[in-house]
Amino acid sequence: MSTAAVAAAAMAALTASQAPGLDVVRSGADEDDRSTGAPDTGGPGDDSYHTELPPLESPAPDGDPAHAGGDASGVPATVLAAYKKAEKSLEGSDASCGLPWELLAAIGKVESGQARGGAVDKAGTTLKPILGPVLNGAGFARITDTDSGVYDGDATYDRAVGPMQFIPSTWARWGADGNGDGRRDPNNIFDAALAAGEYLCAGERDLAVKADLDRAVLSYNQSQEYLRTVLSWLEYYRKGVHQVPDGEGTLPDSDGPGVDTRPGGKPSGKPDKPSQKPGGDKPGGEKPGGDKPGGEKPDKPDEPDEPDQPGGEDPDDEDPAVATGLKQVGDRQLTAVAGTDFAKRFQSRATGEDGKAVKGVEVEYAIVGSTEATFPGGEKRATVTSDADGLAVAPKLSAGGKAGAFTVRASVVGRSVSTDFGATVKPKEEPKPQADLVVRTNADPLTAVAGGVFAHPVEVRATYQGKASAGIPMTATMVTADGKPATKGPFFGKKEQPVRALTELKTDANGVLKLPEITADAEVGVFKLRLVTGDGSVTLDIDLTVTQP
Repeated sequence: MSTAAVAAAAMAALTASQAPGLDVVRSGADEDDRSTGAPDTGGPGDDSYHTELPPLESPAPDGDPAHAGGDASGVPATVLAAYKKAEKSLEGSDASCGLPWELLAAIGKVESGQARGGAVDKAGTTLKPILGPVLNGAGFARITDTDSGVYDGDATYDRAVGPMQFIPSTWARWGADGNGDGRRDPNNIFDAALAAGEYLCAGERDLAVKADLDRAVLSYNQSQEYLRTVLSWLEYYRKGVHQVPDGEGTLPDSDGPGVDTRPGGKPSGKPDKPSQKPGGDKPGGEKPGGDKPGGEKPDKPDEPDEPDQPGGEDPDDEDPAVATGLKQVGDRQLTAVAGTDFAKRFQSRATGEDGKAVKGVEVEYAIVGSTEATFPGGEKRATVTSDADGLAVAPKLSAGGKAGAFTVRASVVGRSVSTDFGATVKPKEEPKPQADLVVRTNADPLTAVAGGVFAHPVEVRATYQGKASAGIPMTATMVTADGKPATKGPFFGKKEQPVRALTELKTDANGVLKLPEITADAEVGVFKLRLVTGDGSVTLDIDLTVTQP
């Protein structure tokens, strides 16, 4: 029996027995809905997928490769790690969904043959781009370019990209950073697996519920054949898998996404040959509303909400806004003090080829650089939509506690259009010490005979609102009766080098300032010592009396 015949027999047996997870009738649907009752959403891809079914032999329950059914249960190491990492991540962010990594493996098998047998580097990025057919309306949907060719190498039409086959416009909405490198790359299996998991869990789905599981898979591709193929691989993988080295996974036999084999692996932007499958150019044959996401949607009363049309434009929406430019509006540089919020927000205007403002453009603001600054919720990225004037205003920016400069980059989602703003966080200033009163600590008269030393030292205390004020700067100056600096009379220091003014004085931790010893010269009379706080807010004059010997 040929491989195809064996696969067909396996599928027939599984379908006929209605094995767990393989009943494709939706909850509450009629029998006729087995072939036509798809949810009214499109999928991330383009209907180009591999149609092989798992072998009749099941892998060993313990995943022992020595007892596995052929090589079909082998999943490349990095690809397998990406699926399991995505499952763990969803357990933390959306535990109610119950996403099994085996579902990602099943979809990855059908979409790209597990990234073409695990042809990925150590970081999980495909060695060569995996591209779906050109979506120019010839055999597949017509989706004009949404990413300026950034992901698919085609600036005219879109193509599904990467091991999980995301159309660029879908990736712009659902793209994820699964490996924590700060980038969202549809060609990276960690990023693509997490994005696929989040997409499958959309709409508060519980994948332990059969109807929700069916809806999730059909949302990826509106084809009953696709649903049956994915569910058959899901059941197969649930019975056991084993890990194989990257690059040694089983390659698919059927047509599917193409691999650019030119040196450097650059996307060519040229259409792949459409796969020839029963029922037409695309799996599943004719489907309600057309062969591709974006056709007319059948009425489905009482259906749970589904994600937005990931496979391209929602048929009920207007043509998506296209922005070719992003202009800075208002302040290009903003400054805030550590621990506060920036008083203003960054603003940019989305414009089209004609230079006019474009409404409804998604603009992402990303914080770049070493900083503790964040958007609301502690996020480093935030996406906003341009208004009728094309204006996209960033959310409030909190400075954080770290001083320094950083960049805020505004980018049009899904396009290589961006502009950079500058931001600076200044150190938080410590409050300056204040004093509202300065008094002597004792009331003893300050007297001395001419040529002698004043018997008592001069000591004062500064307070603010009744409490000792430490660190208050002061000056001490000998002045005449009319307040001018004195050239005769009492002085600080030695007779040979008399000093009549002292600066850089400060009160101690108790708000006390004790002045050096004061000496009288030959002049007799009443003199003044003037103490003034650093900010000039408080002045204290102290009498110094010099008498005849």
